[in-house]
Amino acid sequence: MSSLDAVTAWVDNYRKAWESNDPHDIADLFADGAAYFTEPYAKPWLGREAIVAGWLAARDKPGTTTFEWHPLIVTDDLAIIEATTRYPTKAYSNLWVLRLDNLGQARQFTEWWMKHPGPAG
Repeated sequence: MSSLDAVTAWVDNYRKAWESNDPHDIADLFADGAAYFTEPYAKPWLGREAIVAGWLAARDKPGTTTFEWHPLIVTDDLAIIEATTRYPTKAYSNLWVLRLDNLGQARQFTEWWMKHPGPAG
């Protein structure tokens, strides 16, 4: 599987977990000792259990978002992804920094997000 294929599969599975909020879907995205940074300088959620708990505490209601993305950089161990997330009344530009292991699970994931001014459009 190419690096882009692995990144695409991971993002597809992220969206599946985003819509299901199923703890198994969420946990399957991440390596055992993964670090999930919800903002670049935030204290990360460390390990699958903490990631699942943090995700579920901040989960979105299924069916409330649209998500478009494209890769900016993909190497063997790093992907930088640009995306737009739209909610009914707001929208965000996202930059994701994703480091996958050789099994296609994230060992580190960092979200950079910026709320769009005005309505979701």
